[in-house]
Amino acid sequence: MAQPAYAPFNVPGYVLALRRQGELLAGAAQRAGLATEVPSCPGWAVRDLLKHTGYVHRWATGFVAEGLASPAGASEQEILGQGPADAELPEWFREGHAALVRALGAAGPDTNCWAFLAAPSPLAFWARRQAHETAIHRVDAERAAGAAGQPAGTAGQPVGAAEQRASAAGQPASTAGPAAPGNGTSFEPAFAADGVDELLMGFLARNIQRGSWAGLGGSLAIHADDGTAGGADWLIVSDPDAPGVSRGTGRADCTAAGPASDLYLMLWNRGPMDQVRVTGDPAILAAFGRALQITWS
Repeated sequence: MAQPAYAPFNVPGYVLALRRQGELLAGAAQRAGLATEVPSCPGWAVRDLLKHTGYVHRWATGFVAEGLASPAGASEQEILGQGPADAELPEWFREGHAALVRALGAAGPDTNCWAFLAAPSPLAFWARRQAHETAIHRVDAERAAGAAGQPAGTAGQPVGAAEQRASAAGQPASTAGPAAPGNGTSFEPAFAADGVDELLMGFLARNIQRGSWAGLGGSLAIHADDGTAGGADWLIVSDPDAPGVSRGTGRADCTAAGPASDLYLMLWNRGPMDQVRVTGDPAILAAFGRALQITWS
């Protein structure tokens, strides 16, 4: 399995993205209300979304801060069934998110702990995984807020002054992107392309390697057309005898093309197929969301 490409993000860049996405998630959850259903997570209310993401943040913090070599502790089902009461839940989430940001920021490059996808280092894995985990669930919270009639408001403004000053000073700035007012959530092209790469070259490649990938009934090409800002290509081959996924182009039975942000949301089942350009057999793309199973181990 090829190692994921992390450029242009490094660990500090991922940590800043994680910090910003968690703040936006918390804000959207507050606007939505804890009892509001989450349209993109059937069966969940916002309280479940906060418990899940807060649990994942604490889970990840344990590996990074304590150097844990294997998963341990209560299951997610146990956490969701218990967890804090509604009155304490928003602050509980913020505390767990802040602790993860601190742990990743303080960890050294030689940090050694369990990780479940190939990465340059365990620290790089956890920083990347948690940035995208939180970004996708931030989308869920924004959708819930929108369904409750509470738009993103100022979250839709361009990158803030603090990030601009950090970038001007030569520090990594979060480019995970603002919420797009009125029409959902968008991400900066480089961050979105990195998220697509993690999904395909991380989760999908692992499933193929394990023999747990059922295939799509044809080959699928993914093309992010953002140019130097986030342009990239991936190819999924569904040959029963030699399935595979790679970076680059090739013959495909279906091609999905568009801005990296739209591809990121669509491939994570947070956006419709019709927001990207599809050529060839659309049933192959439709099969992707049903066929890919995301597991932590």
